[in-house]
Amino acid sequence: MTSPGVTPPPAAGRASSAGLQPGDGVQLGLRANLAQFSLLVAVNALVGGTLGQERTVVPLLAEQTFHLAALGSALTFILAFGAVKAVTNFFAGTLSDRFGRKPVLVAGWLVALPIPPMLIWAPNWGWVVAANVLLGINQGLTWSTTVIMKIDLVGPARRGLAMGLNEAAGYGAVAITALATGYLAAAHGLRPAPFLLGAAYIALGLGLSAAVVRETRGHARHEAAAYVAAADHLGGQLTTAQVARLTSFSEPALSAACQAGMVNNLNDGVAWGLFPILFARHGLGVSQIGILAALYPAVWGAGQLATGALSDRIGRKWLIAVGMGVQAAAIGLVAAGTTFAAWALAAVVLGAGTAMVYPTLLAAVGDVAHPAWRARSVGVYRLWRDGGFAVGALLAGVIADAYGILAAIWAVAALTAASGLVVAVRMYETRPPHQAGKGSPSGRAARSLTRTGQVAPRDGPQRAIPENHPRHRSPGRRPAAAVSPPPGGADDPHRTS
Repeated sequence: MTSPGVTPPPAAGRASSAGLQPGDGVQLGLRANLAQFSLLVAVNALVGGTLGQERTVVPLLAEQTFHLAALGSALTFILAFGAVKAVTNFFAGTLSDRFGRKPVLVAGWLVALPIPPMLIWAPNWGWVVAANVLLGINQGLTWSTTVIMKIDLVGPARRGLAMGLNEAAGYGAVAITALATGYLAAAHGLRPAPFLLGAAYIALGLGLSAAVVRETRGHARHEAAAYVAAADHLGGQLTTAQVARLTSFSEPALSAACQAGMVNNLNDGVAWGLFPILFARHGLGVSQIGILAALYPAVWGAGQLATGALSDRIGRKWLIAVGMGVQAAAIGLVAAGTTFAAWALAAVVLGAGTAMVYPTLLAAVGDVAHPAWRARSVGVYRLWRDGGFAVGALLAGVIADAYGILAAIWAVAALTAASGLVVAVRMYETRPPHQAGKGSPSGRAARSLTRTGQVAPRDGPQRAIPENHPRHRSPGRRPAAAVSPPPGGADDPHRTS
């Protein structure tokens, strides 16, 4: 018998709403699902390459081919991309819960087929904007589902590492493609050669997704069958509206992650749209701009191999908060610099700060969200995060046209620093305690349940919740005086504060 206000652990053999029982032959974990996980890493690299075909070339098309004088007009392609991708992210999570992950992934690749021809033969800037509407749908459907599928496969123990590998593959491909398209544009012109590479990525991604990738929704249902929610209001039976409200506003860690993700992509949009124009105005050639455009996502991508796994050991919160501060310093260095060397250093620092933040935010969302609505929560988070592209394009365009390009970059640096402070104040540590290292403070906290309000059994999912946190008890219920072990358990009772 459990005390009031405590979510009881699931009874042995209790089925989830999907009818799956633990032990149905589905296994969670990176090693158990290595082949399919590796395939999804490769698919996400192709998703990143599809985005990377634009990083160097399209901002230069705006200024040199279509002669757009106003920076606000030149950034409309990022506005269109970000707004559409943000909305698509939300629907990708909802649709993947309803119809499965694989159909959404394949649909995302089908939408991408017209993009390279539209960019190659665009007679005016409107065609480029329209191509970026399709690119936003493609990226929202494909990148979202590869994230969700990897979370499904690995379970809670290696979630940070999984997100690090996913994002490293995607942004590593962005970097390689930005570099390659810079050299292709320098040698053969801005069109058509750079976009032929993107066409190859899309064809290969569609083929692999349709023929080889397998559905992973059963893994999420398997995890949900044995899942212990941290509090009643984080249980599995939530409507989409409740998930959206919880993720966006009311849950401290989820809402802090949403605003940090938005600001992160706001400054990424500025790096994509304004940095190449700034570099060109200082006399850099296309190949040099391509190197700078590649350096930032290269460090970002490679760094996530370390930071994702690091967040599994030391926690999520301070990697995110410090990473936002590092990004702010790098953006300030871009504004202050005037040489290739200074901007190269800034690109490296910006990539390192983004690597600290990007996979860790996704892991934090995965930590808090129940498996039954995790895909929808990831979709809501990615809606806010990629909405940053649109907000950044509007904000930077207005400031740049009114006060100059440097003023816009400085404003974004200040906003990024403020976002890091919000994370430091609002977010709590989300990493499940059973992932903590033996000698780490978090590991000691995981074993000292009287200080954290933890109620789950030792052999089940565990969550350390600060005792003053709103999730510690359901509204209207009194804190438990004592918690009894589950029936048949060998553990002694633990007392909560």
